[in-house]
Amino acid sequence: MLSVSRLVLAGLAVLSGSGFVKSTILQNGQVRITDFKNTTVDRTSLSLKTYPRNATEISYQGRWDSNFVSWWSAPGLKFGYTGSQVGITFGPSTSPGVLIGYRISGLDWQFTNVTGGQTHLLVGPETPGVDLTAPVSPTTFEMRVTNWAYGVQIESVHVGDGQKLIKLPDASRRIEVIGDSLAAGMYTSYEGLSSWAYGVGAGLGNTDYSITAYPGICAADQDCWGNPRGQVHQWFYTSDTSWRAAEAHGTDNPEPWDFSKHPAADLVIINIGTNDQNSHNNVSAPVYIDALTKIVQGVHGKYPNAQVIVMSLWLGFSQTGNTYASVSSKGFVNEVRDMIKMFNSDEYLSNPVVYDGASKKLSQTNKKTRPFVHLFNTTGILQHNDIAPQWHPSDVGAIKVASHLLQFIKLTFGWELEATGPEVFHETLYWNDEPNY
Repeated sequence: MLSVSRLVLAGLAVLSGSGFVKSTILQNGQVRITDFKNTTVDRTSLSLKTYPRNATEISYQGRWDSNFVSWWSAPGLKFGYTGSQVGITFGPSTSPGVLIGYRISGLDWQFTNVTGGQTHLLVGPETPGVDLTAPVSPTTFEMRVTNWAYGVQIESVHVGDGQKLIKLPDASRRIEVIGDSLAAGMYTSYEGLSSWAYGVGAGLGNTDYSITAYPGICAADQDCWGNPRGQVHQWFYTSDTSWRAAEAHGTDNPEPWDFSKHPAADLVIINIGTNDQNSHNNVSAPVYIDALTKIVQGVHGKYPNAQVIVMSLWLGFSQTGNTYASVSSKGFVNEVRDMIKMFNSDEYLSNPVVYDGASKKLSQTNKKTRPFVHLFNTTGILQHNDIAPQWHPSDVGAIKVASHLLQFIKLTFGWELEATGPEVFHETLYWNDEPNY
């Protein structure tokens, strides 16, 4: 079965069909052994209680459309349950063989490939830890789609006969990450579940998170590496810019994201522009800054109380003589700093402007606001060996970015780090077990 699926051109995603590409996970050039359990079952052979996909007990994380199809990076669901069985029946819009991660309570991630029209028993009597006493009741179940290009459709959820699902309370904090392949987790081992964006959301603890990121996409509203629209447009819609979305509803008829039906983010992290600065896409600095400004204004319009972090770009390293040098100086450095100064100026804060992506209109709110845009300078966090051979962070690079950003959030906003032990990054426990060498 498929482990992790990718189809790339020129180092950035260009997805042109629905076929899978079989891939491997490499650790310093050595193949990692992956043996994912086949969780498919015949539902008629089990005694189960079934809940519809719109059951109020199910909390959907990230962006899902009105047909309960998932989009963008690391979308998922979570709920509490009783008993020792949890199954999910996936609908026909599920990508064939897509890899999902799932876990119970605070135990480690497990992985399996799922396909539409099948029921998968993800928790059963033989699941490790299923009979262990939970420090906090009830036992929880969480599922996330690993790959940014593929998705699942939920048909129904099952527990053991006589058991029940339990609605979990919303987390006390909520963040959203807006970005491209760097945030989506392209080329990390488990993609969305190995990305720095996921590392920030899960690493904060007691935080719901959404990653609205897709490889190859620009901030500017133009075609970039096969993405027909930019984030200044697409962020306002439920689906991403994939071939899967084009097949579902065409490129000009996406389903708007109903912000009013979802809790507002407390913090939005924006890391986009790597594709804009690439000469292949021919985006000028003024066009990029105009799009990035409108993204921030759009966020402020939809989440008026949210703080915004804009990350400076990192663009890899090149060998210079007998050392390596960062090329990040090409990443609109001065332009981004000037934009943030504009947002935090007295003139702007006295008459802030919001942007509506649907109508493409700017409007003044005439409501004074406090400074809400912050620069996170990524300079010096990554070194050349933290960038994988295909110009994206390695697993370790993603962990470094997440770790620094977590501390920035704590120091800037006073958010305590409330994760208390459950695994965040899967299969990153490397060590030397030879004491005498």
